[in-house]
Amino acid sequence: MHIHRTFTHLQLIGMAALWGASWPWGRAVAQAMPPLAAASLRFGLASAVLLLWLWRSGRLGSLRALSTRQWLGLTAAAAVGVLGYSVCFLWALQTVPAGKAAMVVALNPVLTLVFAVLLFRERCNAVMCLGLGLAVTGALYALGGGNPLALLSAASGAGEWLLLGCAACWVAYTLVGRTVLTRVEALTTTTATALLGAVLLLASSLVLEGPSAWGSLVHAPATAWYSLVALAVGATALAYVWYLQGVQELGAGAAAAYMALVPLFGMLFSSVWQGEALTASLLGGGAAAILGMLLMTAGRMRLAGTGQQAKA
Repeated sequence: MHIHRTFTHLQLIGMAALWGASWPWGRAVAQAMPPLAAASLRFGLASAVLLLWLWRSGRLGSLRALSTRQWLGLTAAAAVGVLGYSVCFLWALQTVPAGKAAMVVALNPVLTLVFAVLLFRERCNAVMCLGLGLAVTGALYALGGGNPLALLSAASGAGEWLLLGCAACWVAYTLVGRTVLTRVEALTTTTATALLGAVLLLASSLVLEGPSAWGSLVHAPATAWYSLVALAVGATALAYVWYLQGVQELGAGAAAAYMALVPLFGMLFSSVWQGEALTASLLGGGAAAILGMLLMTAGRMRLAGTGQQAKA
């Protein structure tokens, strides 16, 4: 039992590493391939892997059991969580270094918490508020190159704003899931949104990039293709499997704590693979953002413990 739980923790570290690596992989793809066509291929390949997993687990029929309302909700989730996020992700990585871009991950749980408190009246304690402030300050400090206010000035490029768009799309995806897809289990949701997202990306690519964009893919370097496959199989399908298993074995709070490692892995892999400099603002902001995410998780776990004691 102890060995099994240790393996689960190692899988969650692997999940964080894969999600961190998605930023330098994404930059390699964004600089060599048409973004929408590449994203369509990524989610098409990921869909195939997830469909195989759904079939092997005996739950393929769950897709046929979905109601019209649930399919509409899944389409909305795919529009923001796959199409919207992919557009912001790849277009941002055309201009922003991958290690710096990875800092936006720290904003995802922050914005999700804020809207959960405002819209769903979730509880929040002092530890979570402290973590929220640290995560926001650290992420903006890193994204602004040591000056968070630079994001509001003319010196800030479109790439930084697209990264904030990534965070906004993630929050919208989470909120759609909470309001529309509460009765759809996680693997079915992910598989369906990946499939629908691939279709939406394909249609967008044909309209905005044209068929010639797909022809240009044959001229992309091998490193871009390796990165695309790694994004699809590793960062999209395999990392999700490990995260879901972590939630099942350890609980959502413990599994989510490993998300704090994503910016760290993003900076490290970007430095090693892309040769990006680890600046003082990136290291300092990253440390503050990671600490903030950990505090938010600790505060949430404390709230959960208090709630269980109250019920007892």
